[in-house]
Amino acid sequence: MTTKSSRPALVLLSGGLDSSVLLHLVARRLHDGAVHAISFNYGQRHARELDCAVRQAVTVGVTEHRIVDASFFAPLVQRGTALVQGGAEVPDLADVAEADRVQPPTYVPNRNMMLLSMAAAYAEASGISDVYYGAQAQDEYGYWDCTTEFLTGLNAVLALNRRTPVIVHAPLMHQSKEDNVGMGLDLGVDFAQTWSCYRGGESACGTCPTCVERLKAFTAAGMEDPIPYA
Repeated sequence: MTTKSSRPALVLLSGGLDSSVLLHLVARRLHDGAVHAISFNYGQRHARELDCAVRQAVTVGVTEHRIVDASFFAPLVQRGTALVQGGAEVPDLADVAEADRVQPPTYVPNRNMMLLSMAAAYAEASGISDVYYGAQAQDEYGYWDCTTEFLTGLNAVLALNRRTPVIVHAPLMHQSKEDNVGMGLDLGVDFAQTWSCYRGGESACGTCPTCVERLKAFTAAGMEDPIPYA
């Protein structure tokens, strides 16, 4: 059994499936100390995930939940991603060529580095050494800023801090979304209060890359996804 840390922790919480499972994991199994959460409005297409982030933070009873306005970011990257306002249309996974899936149109240039940098700054100023983000092993496509190499390099930079270096952890990095669904069920995550669809309508589209991956995960776990689909 993993020994719980008595130190405080900070979780990057988008309100999606993976980050919600991560929040419950950190609060229930990894840390006895205060758990903080931080979410970002970086100009993404919709606020559905952020609404879910608020609900998940309340459910877990975090010490503090910060929602940061980073909407300045979207105009800087909208020519290179479909995930922010003003970007290209979100494609169906079926329309993304195999050769493009190593860095698909839903990749946001340097998003994770930027958000983790801001989270690390908040953590350092708050006396928090452990920062967690929900990188996971995508089955259908991939992002370089969700890899072991990225995490190792980022922590090498943060280790240059001369007083209180922050360490970034990604305990779900080698888990599939199916694994995360199973873990979330064990942890009591209310998946009806998570959102994954990139398009953000009243119902999830069921065909964008993250919807396809999410639906496959719930099917493999032998249960129905509780969110509505078109």
